[in-house]
Amino acid sequence: MSAKHAPVAIIMGSRSDWPVLRHAADMLEALGVAYEAKVVSAHRTPDRMYAFAKGAKAAGFRVIIAAAGGAAHLPGMTASLTELPVLGVPIESKALKGMDSLLSIVQMPAGIPVGTLAIGEAGAKNAGLMAAKILALADEDLAGRLEAFTARQTDGVAETVEDA
Repeated sequence: MSAKHAPVAIIMGSRSDWPVLRHAADMLEALGVAYEAKVVSAHRTPDRMYAFAKGAKAAGFRVIIAAAGGAAHLPGMTASLTELPVLGVPIESKALKGMDSLLSIVQMPAGIPVGTLAIGEAGAKNAGLMAAKILALADEDLAGRLEAFTARQTDGVAETVEDA
């Protein structure tokens, strides 16, 4: 669900991150929140990253979901260049199974916060959900959709271990 004035930007260091980040997009779509997805590498396209981060608020974004693997500088560098909230999603790496990504994103110096989620798919889903919750603070309709989502989750949990 892409829109010209989408409130959420989903950025990633490489197109290979999209299969994980797609789960953030799916969550936003399920909640009726528009997003725009972009490849913005801190290492390979630093000028693009700088321009995006510096212009994100003026472009109408209100929350940024940033994912990266390995050295995982994209979320932190983006956060250092914008006053918008940045939610970091660590991508699982081959060498250290995403622990390197997680630690790179979560260990930000005081004054440059990045809301860091879990490694991989669960983190991406929760980033989409967290972005929606942030936006819902100023959007009663979205708050209602989130309440309905939570109710559906609750209703989907069986009370017994027996098959129905």
